[in-house]
Amino acid sequence: MRLSDAQWAVLAPLIPPPITRTTRGRPRRSDREVLEGILWVLRTGAQWAALPKGEYPPKTTCHDRFQEWVDRQAFLNILTALAELSEENALLDLREAFIDGTFSAAKKGARMSVPPRKAKAPRS
Repeated sequence: MRLSDAQWAVLAPLIPPPITRTTRGRPRRSDREVLEGILWVLRTGAQWAALPKGEYPPKTTCHDRFQEWVDRQAFLNILTALAELSEENALLDLREAFIDGTFSAAKKGARMSVPPRKAKAPRS
């Protein structure tokens, strides 16, 4: 998912400043590129490993930044702002929504284990 300049202008102030690292390493990827990679994963429902190489930053960069922003309470603000932008531009219909089953909790009282099979008669 690519962000327009107008969308980025709204979202950029919501992203917290980077945590200062004392170690050396590669140059930091731009927050805009990383956010686009995160949104691609969320939009497609794909695993981080499926993030298209060359189009977005590496999966570890996107995942680490996602975790950092979630831990710092920034990602909720980003998603809220995106939803408001989409609703204002008639791109989002909030009357209907879907939840992926992999994120829903198991039903209460679900079996903890499968009962053992009956023993088979030995072969002769």
